[in-house]
Amino acid sequence: MDLILKYFPDLSQKQINQFRQLYNLYSDWNTKINVISRKDMDNFYERHVLHSLSIAMYMKFKEGSEVLDLGAGGGFPGIPLAIMFPNVSFHLIDGTAKKILVINEVGKALQLKNVKGEHIRVEDLNKKYNCIVSRAVAPLAKLCEWTQNNYKKENLGLICLKGGDLAQETKEIKNEVIQTSIGEDFEEDFFKEKYIIHVKV
Repeated sequence: MDLILKYFPDLSQKQINQFRQLYNLYSDWNTKINVISRKDMDNFYERHVLHSLSIAMYMKFKEGSEVLDLGAGGGFPGIPLAIMFPNVSFHLIDGTAKKILVINEVGKALQLKNVKGEHIRVEDLNKKYNCIVSRAVAPLAKLCEWTQNNYKKENLGLICLKGGDLAQETKEIKNEVIQTSIGEDFEEDFFKEKYIIHVKV
């Protein structure tokens, strides 16, 4: 938790309490449904929470915005971002029903009124958003193809968290792509080859 405060010292007491509760909530759910690997639970705040919040370092969402988290898994990056931006609506979708159960129960426990988890494929989603976020779900070209009809007129595009050599992936995209190193904001070794990929739509 100290790691979150190191980079986000201006959190409200409510946000601090919500971030604090995350570890125990996910530890508990992990005993019932394998959402996060055991090794990653040892580095939970760094590899899941802070990694998700790198988007908050890069982009500030406007109050009242609607954001889709595509392939949200157990709730990342959507849940940490929903804590960080309480006046923004987050719709978290995933193809695995068990993971959506975890998302909705964690949201309830934290009293996050701006989070909704849904078991649905993006291809079947008839809704538009101001921004779409995703963490290591699929190649960029696929993500762009799947989401092309899901943007409102006023939008921030697609923001993905990815790692490694992304030259080929970004080359395949016709739209403008901005690649930002997370290691520029966070000094921990884990973030050395981690990037935010922003596709303008």
